[in-house]
Amino acid sequence: MAAAHGTMAPALATRRPFGKSKKNFGRFYAGQTFKCGRPFRIFARVESSSNKDSVEISQESDRTMGSLFTWPDKQKPRVCILGGGFGGLYTALRLESLLWADNKKPQVVLIDKSENFVFKPLLYELLSGEVEPWEIAPSFKDLLGKTDVQFIKDKVKLIQPSDNFRPNESRNVSSGGNVQLESGVTIEYDWLVLALGAEAKLDLVPGAAEYALPFSTLDDALKVELSLKMLERAQFRKKSLPIQVAIVGCGYSGVELAATISERLQDRGIVYGINVDTNICPTAPPGNREAALKVLSARNIQLLLGYYVNCIKESSGTDDSDKTIIGSTDETFTDTRNSHWKFVLVLQPAQRGLESKTIEADLILWTVGSKSLLPQLESFNLGNRLPLNSRGQAEVDDTLQVKGHPRIFAVGDSAALRDSSSQLLPATAQVAFQQADFAGWNIWASINDRPLLPFRFQNLGEMMTLGTDAAAVTPSFIEGLTLDGPVGHAARKIAYLIRLPTDEHRVKVGISWLTKSAVDSIASLQSSISKTLFSS
Repeated sequence: MAAAHGTMAPALATRRPFGKSKKNFGRFYAGQTFKCGRPFRIFARVESSSNKDSVEISQESDRTMGSLFTWPDKQKPRVCILGGGFGGLYTALRLESLLWADNKKPQVVLIDKSENFVFKPLLYELLSGEVEPWEIAPSFKDLLGKTDVQFIKDKVKLIQPSDNFRPNESRNVSSGGNVQLESGVTIEYDWLVLALGAEAKLDLVPGAAEYALPFSTLDDALKVELSLKMLERAQFRKKSLPIQVAIVGCGYSGVELAATISERLQDRGIVYGINVDTNICPTAPPGNREAALKVLSARNIQLLLGYYVNCIKESSGTDDSDKTIIGSTDETFTDTRNSHWKFVLVLQPAQRGLESKTIEADLILWTVGSKSLLPQLESFNLGNRLPLNSRGQAEVDDTLQVKGHPRIFAVGDSAALRDSSSQLLPATAQVAFQQADFAGWNIWASINDRPLLPFRFQNLGEMMTLGTDAAAVTPSFIEGLTLDGPVGHAARKIAYLIRLPTDEHRVKVGISWLTKSAVDSIASLQSSISKTLFSS
């Protein structure tokens, strides 16, 4: 929420030498002075603004920045969006949906290192088999094919904001700055949207980075799915002990993983839920927490509350021959998670009255902590660095503009914005949805010299999945109401279906879900009839 992917590619076999040489070429010549009279020209393939085919966009070398991306129109405003998650993609779609004068509709480029958007709240359904990868991870090419938004698959290397302008100056006087990609291409922009998101923080505990898997991207979900399949196959062949899965963190993500995996394993496995707090989902509405506790207590789950993980290490007596190499779309990793390769988690009490514990696990999932990707970017000029908080998020004002940079907006995990009680807004999909709406509108207002709107978060409620036929939904507009069980499950899927990026994708997924539901209903009916006939 990441392999959209359904398939795996070898780590090296699919890499083309030309792509690598072009990347190094751009880096080698960045900042060099060319003595030839004509500029050197290369071409980059990006997604078409009006159809699903690719088009060639010219890029000319710059004396200081290497290859320079050429926008199709030199007069219209230029908006560059970094990151294609909820904040970035939905900002682009919001800009596309607004009404513009012909000469003011901006050219929009969306940049992401992946080819696919990932609807992260539905990642758990991949493990339960409720959804297919294409349903929750459509390609940017398909989503943006009927819009004017261009998509570039690349990784952002650095940004260079320009500070020599005033907010009311026209684009012809000064641009907003430049973005350099890892391929060596530099993009000049008028308005920039930071929506790079965050990644799991695995450096909190010794051994976590080596032996634990995060669960925040589609690549993560693919690795967890492959690991579970291997464990299930090994157990089936050798009739070994129950599969042991340890989940560190019992917030929403940890509880949803525990419920999903325990339902999948049934009596073939045991799930440990480890949490430093003595409650699961401490910030959740009481109704959601109670529904989750009811489900977890009915499953093969052991909650170890009031503990923190001191370290993770390999279990003594393991054998390197049991390791299996698994390839994913982005990398090859060593999967040691089978019935013969175990890990040891050393737990220390975070509350009085508890004793230290040591547990073994075949698979460790890490759901605690995240870090913004903004600090990983480089900067040409130290004086132009963005104001970041201790979490690596950009400090923004209530219009979502980065402080000191009126042409840069930040949304989602990239933005540090506080609510009316001075608390940082949570890094949730709901917050990113709403911020994308305001960011798109405020860019429209900036281009049209209109007042910008202050962002106000409206909590619409909270939802969580608890298995293939169970969920908990607590809407904020009806006090004390919580929908759980099959009703909550249906309400959650409908709510997320409505939130999918485009009408076309919503229709495709809706038809797919209805078809699956009909097939499951027929199969259930046939099973009931068969049981009745045989029993009689």
